[in-house]
Amino acid sequence: MSIEAALEYMQTAWQGSKLGLERTVRLLDALGNPQDKLKFVHVTGTNGKGSISAMIESVLRKSGYKTGLFTSPAITRFNERIRINGEDIPDGDVEYLVDKMKPIADAMNDDTPTEFEVVTAMAMQYFYEQKVDIAILEVGMGGRGDSTNVIRTPEAAVFAAVGLDHTEFLGDTIQDIAREKSGIIKESTSVVSYPQKEEVNDVLLEACAKTYSILYEVKEEDVAVKHCDLTGCTFDFKEMKDMFVPLCGTYQPYNAAVAITAAKALAAKGWKITEESIREGIANVRWLGRFEVMRREPPVILDGSHNPHGISATVKTLKEQFGDRKIIFVTGVMADKDVHGIYESLVPLAKEFHAVTPHNVRSMAAKDLAALLTGLGSTAYSHDSIEDGIRQALENAGDSFPVVAIGSLYFSNDIRTALKKYL
Repeated sequence: MSIEAALEYMQTAWQGSKLGLERTVRLLDALGNPQDKLKFVHVTGTNGKGSISAMIESVLRKSGYKTGLFTSPAITRFNERIRINGEDIPDGDVEYLVDKMKPIADAMNDDTPTEFEVVTAMAMQYFYEQKVDIAILEVGMGGRGDSTNVIRTPEAAVFAAVGLDHTEFLGDTIQDIAREKSGIIKESTSVVSYPQKEEVNDVLLEACAKTYSILYEVKEEDVAVKHCDLTGCTFDFKEMKDMFVPLCGTYQPYNAAVAITAAKALAAKGWKITEESIREGIANVRWLGRFEVMRREPPVILDGSHNPHGISATVKTLKEQFGDRKIIFVTGVMADKDVHGIYESLVPLAKEFHAVTPHNVRSMAAKDLAALLTGLGSTAYSHDSIEDGIRQALENAGDSFPVVAIGSLYFSNDIRTALKKYL
């Protein structure tokens, strides 16, 4: 089947979102359990796990290893979710894998797998067939019940910043969410963590004690951010001085410190990773959709923050980069998010909002989002299309105001397409 037919089939035949490993186990068992023949770095968290995954992959590639990288959601196209040595899976291989998975998944009509579960199995099979040395797996949601958690003890279990998100699935408190995410810690795991809130760190320490695992915690005081601008950040981390990460946002040096710590934990296990390959890997990482600078002057930024925890980090960066300069936002959001929590901190920074509807069944309608923003005391306009929202925002901004598109990763590709038309 063609790539278009393969993608359409995946998105229509295998729908929904379910926690639990049983369906993924059945899929992989039918494939001969390729995941048992691979080595992994497993990455979870609420915000930053994609960036950290990309950094770890880049370091391992610069160290001479053949890498696999599995992330979600797609920012520009499906193929980028499964990568070998930094290259997206080719269309022909997607078609082949969907053809391979279709009869297996269709036979499970008593408990139909979701798209994420099938794609997870596809990634495992592809990494095995491509004979990668190590694969970096980004958890889709949570940890314990996430499809990626079918693997045995990983080479490292890595925790990005943990905050409140997906509470309908993971629990109402940050401790509940941390416990769910800590489910990726297996027996005798090397565990690496972002500087967490105390209650999250307590959960990780408890999980490590139960599994005889070692926790390598990045401390805030070990990271010294020296300079950040729209090109990236320079920082010191412990004895490693003048590190550079080409991702904007003062939180990115902390994400980089987590990736560096993970690399050193791997080196302690015998992986051949040098300081030079760490420096090169971090300095050459590329990650779309996270405070991504689409134009420097006047500034146009694309940011995928979509929960209060992530938005707070973005707000800090916006203040650092733009000071008191008012911002024009193009925004769309999933209706099941903490919408008030997301926008309360953005309103004081805004000149105006241009609300759009992302192409996702979970999206809040643009008119409803504009009404909510008006209720929060801001000027807000509703648009029938993402392209109209971008066009009007850029027109209103002129050369005087930064434009920031924010609120969902699901509209990133449409935003990018519209920006290319008007920039």
